Amino acid sequence: MDTAPSPTALIAAAYRIADDLLFPDAAEVDRTGEVPATHWTALADAGLYGIAAPQAVGGPGLELTQVIEIIEVLTSGCLSTAFTWLQHHGVVISLAGTTNDALRDELLDDAVTGRARAGVAYAGAVPTPPRMSASRTDGGWVFSGYAPFVSGWGHIDLLQISARDVDSDDIAAIVPTHPMSAAITVSPMRLTAGNASHTVSLRVDSLPVPDALVVSRVALDDFFATQNIGIRLNGALPFGILRRCTALLDRGGATAQARRLRERGSEIRTRLDTSLADADALLAARADGAQLAVDAAAALVAADGGRALVVGSDADRLSREATFTLVAASRPELKGLLLQRFSGENE
Repeated sequence: MDTAPSPTALIAAAYRIADDLLFPDAAEVDRTGEVPATHWTALADAGLYGIAAPQAVGGPGLELTQVIEIIEVLTSGCLSTAFTWLQHHGVVISLAGTTNDALRDELLDDAVTGRARAGVAYAGAVPTPPRMSASRTDGGWVFSGYAPFVSGWGHIDLLQISARDVDSDDIAAIVPTHPMSAAITVSPMRLTAGNASHTVSLRVDSLPVPDALVVSRVALDDFFATQNIGIRLNGALPFGILRRCTALLDRGGATAQARRLRERGSEIRTRLDTSLADADALLAARADGAQLAVDAAAALVAADGGRALVVGSDADRLSREATFTLVAASRPELKGLLLQRFSGENE
């Protein structure tokens, strides 16, 4: 593995790519529902597929706050590109920490460099009873069930699927997406925002998963205990919308309003960063961040006036993308908190 770029270089690259490539393309990506191959190449060439890899396995060893800044910045450029790319890092983290040495040796280097792009299907293991179950067989497992949202289909080479066995353990396996197994049925989904993420639902019917592809096996309580990091990372998405909306407000002369929105964002971001050990506080801050993205987009609509009603305008797209952050990577608890906020239930 080549030497990883420095944290400073990675952050600078994220700003450059977001402003010079992703944002200028964002309207066309939204219109066509397709992310150009140049986006994936630019992210790989800059080393941005490996930001979650620790130094021990050849990664840059970024601090969590640095990873979050990069996610926010890239989201400010193009939500579809950033959201698809974001899924990849869960697989990098799994491979870096797996005890399956052969699987790590086979896949990690390509994942860190972006030669192999990855997605995840965690949601099937979350509810009780699970949507995705695993049954033990000789030398492996059989997965069956439903994964409701899988992003990057057609762009990703690897998919990490989580399932739960009868003993309530979580089984995570990394399977190739091509050639696609006959046990997997794909149903494309058309989204109101982020449609170029190529999000699909998967129906899995007796998919054989050999032990050689199992990246982890953890008890259910331990699985949920690790979800706070994922909530924090996905909580960066609304702040990407905030970044772009406030930049456009500044450009239009609404600098005082942009400054106030940024101040609200700083306060919420601090609560997110200090609540990683407190799931309830973390979800509350995550809800506040999503609401702030909606407020920032609404402020941009108000500032732009009639131009905001034109399909494909920045304000139109960012409003829909702010709505996306209310739902993406959500949990029932987060849904309840957002319902309370938007209905004024606690006022």
